Amino acid sequence: MLPSLPLLLALPFLMAVAVAAFPRSSRSTAAWLAALAPLGGLAILAWLTPSVLDGQVVRTMVPWLPQIGLDFTLRLDGLAWMFAGLVLGIGALVVLYARYYLSSQDNAHRFYTYLLLFMGAMLGMVLSGNLLLLMVFWEMTSISSFLLIGFWSHRQDAREGARMALVITGGGGLALLAGVLLIGRIVGSFDLDVVLAAGEQIRASALYPYALFLVLAGIFTKSAQFPFHFWLPHAMAAPTPVSAYLHSATMVKAGVFLLARLHPALAGSDLFFYTVSGIGAITLLIGAWNAIFQHDLKGLLAYSTISHLGLITLLFGLSTPMAVVAGVFHILNHATFKASLFMAAGIIDHETGTRDMRKLGGLRRLMPFTSALAIIASLAMAGIPLLNGFLSKEMLFAEALSAGGTDTMRTAVSIAALLAGVFGVAYSLRFVHDTFFGKGPHGLDRVPHEPPRWMKVPVEILVVICVAVGIAPALTVAPILHAAAASILGSAMPEYNLSIWHGFNLPLAMSAAGVVGGVALYYGLRKLIDLHAVTNTTPGRNAFHHQLDLLSAGAQRLTAGIANGSLQRMLLGLVLVAIVMAAAPYIANPASPNWTKPQPIPLLGWALWLVMMSCAVATLRMYKQRLLAVLLVGGVGLMVALTFVFLSAPDLALTQLLVEMVTLVLMLLGMNYLPAQSGPERPRWRKRRDALIAIVAGAGLGALAYSAMTLPPNTMAGELLARALPEAYGQNVVNVILVDFRGFDTFGEITVFGIAALVVHALLRRTRMAPERIMPGPPIKLPVPADLAQIMFPLTLTVSIFLFLRGHNAPGGGFIAGLVLAVPLLIQYVIQGTASVESRFGFDYIRCIGTGLLIAILSGGASMLFGVPFLTSGHLDLHLPLIGEVPLASAIGFDIGVYLVVFGGAMLMLSMMATVKPSRTRTARKGEIDLQRRSARTGEMH
Repeated sequence: MLPSLPLLLALPFLMAVAVAAFPRSSRSTAAWLAALAPLGGLAILAWLTPSVLDGQVVRTMVPWLPQIGLDFTLRLDGLAWMFAGLVLGIGALVVLYARYYLSSQDNAHRFYTYLLLFMGAMLGMVLSGNLLLLMVFWEMTSISSFLLIGFWSHRQDAREGARMALVITGGGGLALLAGVLLIGRIVGSFDLDVVLAAGEQIRASALYPYALFLVLAGIFTKSAQFPFHFWLPHAMAAPTPVSAYLHSATMVKAGVFLLARLHPALAGSDLFFYTVSGIGAITLLIGAWNAIFQHDLKGLLAYSTISHLGLITLLFGLSTPMAVVAGVFHILNHATFKASLFMAAGIIDHETGTRDMRKLGGLRRLMPFTSALAIIASLAMAGIPLLNGFLSKEMLFAEALSAGGTDTMRTAVSIAALLAGVFGVAYSLRFVHDTFFGKGPHGLDRVPHEPPRWMKVPVEILVVICVAVGIAPALTVAPILHAAAASILGSAMPEYNLSIWHGFNLPLAMSAAGVVGGVALYYGLRKLIDLHAVTNTTPGRNAFHHQLDLLSAGAQRLTAGIANGSLQRMLLGLVLVAIVMAAAPYIANPASPNWTKPQPIPLLGWALWLVMMSCAVATLRMYKQRLLAVLLVGGVGLMVALTFVFLSAPDLALTQLLVEMVTLVLMLLGMNYLPAQSGPERPRWRKRRDALIAIVAGAGLGALAYSAMTLPPNTMAGELLARALPEAYGQNVVNVILVDFRGFDTFGEITVFGIAALVVHALLRRTRMAPERIMPGPPIKLPVPADLAQIMFPLTLTVSIFLFLRGHNAPGGGFIAGLVLAVPLLIQYVIQGTASVESRFGFDYIRCIGTGLLIAILSGGASMLFGVPFLTSGHLDLHLPLIGEVPLASAIGFDIGVYLVVFGGAMLMLSMMATVKPSRTRTARKGEIDLQRRSARTGEMH
């Protein structure tokens, strides 16, 4: 049973890769591939259902980063099982619906890829058994929802809605991360089971208010609670399948899921009660009232979603056992009727060309079947008897009447619940009346008709569920509700009876008053004002853009003050910050360094030091002669490399030497773009200031290096030397540190290196003289140096592979091998020019970076399949005929990723530098090429 949870989580991601890997397949093929993920997941979930309904918690745990308390723990209890069913079940319906909704101009493969990534992120969040792992998937939902909301990137409203959602939910995610870290500090663990069992400890801590407000900030932003609710209506610019999925069962439910998940740990205090129930009540009323005056079908549904999310938040804020049961119940009910309503709105838009209710009306005559489905779902949203929404609405009324706190609080909650019932009936009635009844439609460019048969199937299934739950709740939803609520309440689970009739009581009277009041309010507003003439304002959007403008203006002022184009000023700031940060610990806790007696330096060491100092001083004296200065700086680097050789550090020496070679090429390429004349001499006082700063920085760095080199032998270095061979199966401890002991650091570094290369590419690609493609034409005759550079390439490729293969047991490895392979190509760029090199080589450096990162992730994650942490090394001795025994360490896979990223990143950056030319003509600025103007010698443009 244990492998089932990783497979359940992996399915959406695997299918996302499969869909993206076949971009030329048909739309139906893409839909079938996408559907395999939710359908397969539902099959796995069905297999686990008996265990969950018996009250068991299914777990899978793989150590990931145990040093910081992060384990890859998956946990399936009743609440996670219910949410996973919503994510997969409605996800399968959305996949089918999207097959017929998307137009032929839409990229269906990209859409399904984004949808599956979001589905996987939601599954990971609800299945997470570790708070830090939950945070990883939480942020993945924000990013993937950004891609989905902005799917129609050609539309400004889609781009704006996606950006707004990302900024609001991303900011809330940062607050949530801080809250999670505080909870981990209070409890001493991030394991969900430990946290849920430590409720009293958390509430008794002095850090509880801070942790609570930070966690609630993440929850409220995700679930569109006041005052962060304004992003949700603007997210309606997404395709309707996205709205039906994100805003019924998934993204906006992520916040209330976390509220339910952490309820045992955070609830039970007056602070939680008043904050959560207060915000929930405000959101409930604001969303419901604004929904009445919307003209867009999806806009009305968006504000009603805000209102219902506020209702759920209010119920969890009340914190009584029955309020929690009601909150869980309404999560289920809202998911079904709201998903069906969004899909119905999409059908109307698809068949009429508009969602504007001012142009609609009378659709019951033209689209009778769709109209019937939408009307039933609307009645469920309004809380009409014999439909599922009625049952959870009555629970709300009952819990509002018995709310804790003061009498004033109880009265306020009861009034808010009644008003919400009135407003809910009013906006549901407007949705039905203005769309399906009355005169119309008006001004359409087509004659509406029923959609394709299979496009209606998802709506039909959801509407049938609404009716079935409303008529027979005990036979349909009761086991699901009990399992989910019991996983939150535990032993406090109350006895309750799910039935459609509880006799004549006050909640029933409130339901009747809500229906009558809603009908009266809607028709009263129609008599008093012209609802179709109401202009909707968006103060939240305006405030958001105002804040962005202020932030942008502040950033521009800061940039103008720091990065004003003066390289000297930026370097000065960098060095000063480094000095302050390095000196701060010593100033806070001054202590004399415990330096040992220095060892005598042999004559060779003095010679190296003398040459190094001579090159450094000569660079200062001859800085105006740029080429000579660059060569002198290279001389300093060469002496540093030889010093590493002198100190028996061949890996560092080889790395330093190769970095110097690449840096030298970079500087030579950069010199082409410097002005012909140096700027005016700086004042003498600036030279003295710079000299003083340089002396302080150099002395501090030298002292730090000397302290590190004179540490006693019984430090971490000795432990690493002892553990390298038996645990990581490598004799080269430097490489073992990079790919095993500190492999996660290395993964972060190659990721940053790849990102830096892509940033350079993005900044310089507009200045390329040639399009980004392989240059056509036959190979060009090259002069002797270029011929030698070509001859060097197969030799250096051989050396590169040799250094890579021996890196785990001798000096070498992926980083060194990648630089070795890059050097001859860079020389060819300098000698021959970009056009000539790319016409023959034609290597895609961007794909190389991406492939390297993917290989590094897969090789690191493969160890988790064997129950060991990320990037743990394994070992295998192969016995090959004729060759004999060949030892292999699994770290070689990760090193391949390092190799490709280093090679691709270095080549991408430096090849871009080799290609940049000032655009002196309009032809050059447009990036046009005249192949007749290539140099016959080097292929460069004249």
